Amino acid sequence: MLQVLRSSWALLLGMTLLMVGNGMQGTLLGIRGAIEGFSTFEMSIVMSGYFLGFLGGSRLAPEMIRRVGHVRVFAALGSFISAVLILYPAFTDPTAWTIGRILIGFCFSGVYVTAESWLNNAATNETRGKALSLYLIVQMIGIVSAQALMLAGDPSGFILFIIPSVLVSISFAPILLSISPTPAFGTAKAMTLKELFTRSPLGCVGVFLLGGIFAAQFGMSAVFASNIGLSVGQISTFVAAFYIGALLMQYPIGWLSDRMDRRVLIGFVSAGVAAGALFGFVAGGSFEMLLLSAFVVGGTSNPLYALIIAHTNDFLEHEDMAAASGGLVFVNGMGAIFGPIITGWVMGVIGPFGFFIYMIVLATILAGYAAYRMTQRPTAGADTTSYAPILQSATTVAMEAAQEVYIENELEDESNTFEQAEN
Repeated sequence: MLQVLRSSWALLLGMTLLMVGNGMQGTLLGIRGAIEGFSTFEMSIVMSGYFLGFLGGSRLAPEMIRRVGHVRVFAALGSFISAVLILYPAFTDPTAWTIGRILIGFCFSGVYVTAESWLNNAATNETRGKALSLYLIVQMIGIVSAQALMLAGDPSGFILFIIPSVLVSISFAPILLSISPTPAFGTAKAMTLKELFTRSPLGCVGVFLLGGIFAAQFGMSAVFASNIGLSVGQISTFVAAFYIGALLMQYPIGWLSDRMDRRVLIGFVSAGVAAGALFGFVAGGSFEMLLLSAFVVGGTSNPLYALIIAHTNDFLEHEDMAAASGGLVFVNGMGAIFGPIITGWVMGVIGPFGFFIYMIVLATILAGYAAYRMTQRPTAGADTTSYAPILQSATTVAMEAAQEVYIENELEDESNTFEQAEN
């Protein structure tokens, strides 16, 4: 771990600052939208714009990098991010904010593709798993730190928009001044969605539903908290609770996934998401209970993504894993685009606590489908890949790096098993 930190500290520092900026703008828009009198549905459209842009960026950024190079793409997209963050308070209109969110989602996706390719290039087969773990940790630290910075100013003013703009601008300095050489760039040809669904129906359905759940947390949690009248400090703490839970539960769930039928664990963890959301719906009148609900929902739903990826890999050949990455990211992105819109509609019909109802429904469907799939196909048995931590905000580059970790771990396990058999 220290070896990875020494070789990639500038990149990881830059990514931490980027995540602070990204985490601040999501929460801040949810609070500022309520101050400006935007309806819940208008805010759901605004929030979904980020995921639409992110999905588009993840597909177009690789071609941009191949044409003009990492450094130019990185610097250009970073400049756009800083500009949009400054312009948000100048144009307090749902349409303008939606356009800004699409643009900023596109730019962040391209920045992530660039940074993740640098990180993957700097890692070796022996350190790639540790590099992904550190990448996950700094992402979580960045988002949680962003919530603390929400107390640094008045959401109705300009200062809280200036802070993330400055942080994003600063984040590029350590990366661009220290990263060398520029890595070669290439991504695997994506597997068709039909073939991917044939190989792993649970994988496709699971990442789609999780896209909706993740988008609700990342995009609509601040909107929900504003609608029920929480203070800025309480909103920030509530949003942070999702990611603290995700960070703390990622590795225990990963440990379990390598020791039991993953479909059983997917079912139980999905039920945990539904139970956490149900608890928030029932006991959400208490702020402390809301925090506990957010911790449980975040701590179960975020690791569930990597768990479903690992399950999908159990039914893929090594040479197909990288190709499956693009399809999984695309399906997850489609779920994320519609997630805030449906959440906003449900909140408009039921009230603010429709936020939890939406997640209960999606998590229950996933748990039920996992149980159904157990009746349709036998378990993968001992021939399974190892769990590797990865977030839903990861692009195809990070996903392909994670797939390489899966393959390396499986080959190492096979080698150890063979050696034990010989002895």
